[in-house]
Amino acid sequence: MQVCVLGAGVVGVTTAWYLQQQGYKVTVIDRQSGAGLETSFANGGQISVSHAEPWANPRTPAKILKWLLREDAPLLFRLKADLRQWLWGLNFLRECTPARARHNLTQLLSLGTFSRNTLQALRAQTGIEYDCLNKGIPHFYTSSQEFEAAVEVTQLMQEFGCGRQVMTPEQAVQIEPALQTVRDKIVGATYTAADESGDAHQFTQNLAKLCQKRGTEFLWNTCVHTLETGDEGKLDGIQITRSNGTRETLRPDLCVVAMGSYSSLLLSPLGINLQIYPVKGYSATFQVEREELAYTTSLTDDEYKLVFSRLGDRLRVAGTAELNGYNLALNTVRCEAIVNRVMELFPGAITLASVQFWTGLRPSTPSNLPYIGTTRYSNLFVNTGHGTLGWTHACGSGKAISDIITGRQPEVNFEFKQNL
Repeated sequence: MQVCVLGAGVVGVTTAWYLQQQGYKVTVIDRQSGAGLETSFANGGQISVSHAEPWANPRTPAKILKWLLREDAPLLFRLKADLRQWLWGLNFLRECTPARARHNLTQLLSLGTFSRNTLQALRAQTGIEYDCLNKGIPHFYTSSQEFEAAVEVTQLMQEFGCGRQVMTPEQAVQIEPALQTVRDKIVGATYTAADESGDAHQFTQNLAKLCQKRGTEFLWNTCVHTLETGDEGKLDGIQITRSNGTRETLRPDLCVVAMGSYSSLLLSPLGINLQIYPVKGYSATFQVEREELAYTTSLTDDEYKLVFSRLGDRLRVAGTAELNGYNLALNTVRCEAIVNRVMELFPGAITLASVQFWTGLRPSTPSNLPYIGTTRYSNLFVNTGHGTLGWTHACGSGKAISDIITGRQPEVNFEFKQNL
């Protein structure tokens, strides 16, 4: 059977890989010239199961009020005359109750653990290269209030099988000696030894090449316009414009929408209303100036909502969240805030002459839970809305949707969507 996967980010390409493994003939369509060139391009790089606490939790509303007028705030709402933004925000607040936050955390833990195991199996099977680092991920805290909240969350994660441990500042410095320069500011830490990091863009590009070698077709520089449906509750066609300007309609047997923040725009005319809103994230990539001062372990700075990954001889620092529609303009204030925090934590480690700033739109849901599953159209499926955890959840989501399409029960305890 012929399957079209719409979107060649890390979620779309892993979806294509696992469908191909199941024996499907797969075509991937993307408007870019290659794989992983949008949200997957320069993200934080973490495979972080321990980063499962959703943005929507009981502590967040008060933080949003505190951050409202700060241009460099970790979470910035730019209020617009956009009904979709306001509805998303209201649903976000509904997810901030203790019961909803606990439920969402356990769901994210389950999917994250399954996905990390799936990635490890894929890596063992293929030998794929992507600057993988298997040294665990410490979360460090410079705020006593944030650390106390982290201890409570860690205990909850442990109840559900996550190997996250509470650590002293001294233990955190033993794991990452580069933190010694700010040892006096660290009040505590957590550590998950099984978490990993790696370059999502490099992984996506290399997996796409493996897919191509096994027969997957990629239509680059190809725009998807609309999805056509008929009277029988099925998708009839996909209107596209190819790279040469030719407009045509493809008629695959099955289709999976994995277009990140743009999935909701494509599906809305079909009556499929996904609660996905683009949340702009930033990253900065530095060359190492002094190796002895640079970190060698992937880290998370929870107070500033930043993640730090070591990608070969590069340092990737990413984070913050800005709700500003589909605007991709770089905000210099937010870029400078990342640089200032890096220089505060690791003085002398980086060179600013080579810094590369980037921004991408995370396809975020109010609950942080992605949409993976079936729609009201029997041959149309979704794998989208992964927010900040697209890289963490990509392999598990790709394998799960391929199982759902083939009629198998995915091997993970997760609430997959049905008949959206």
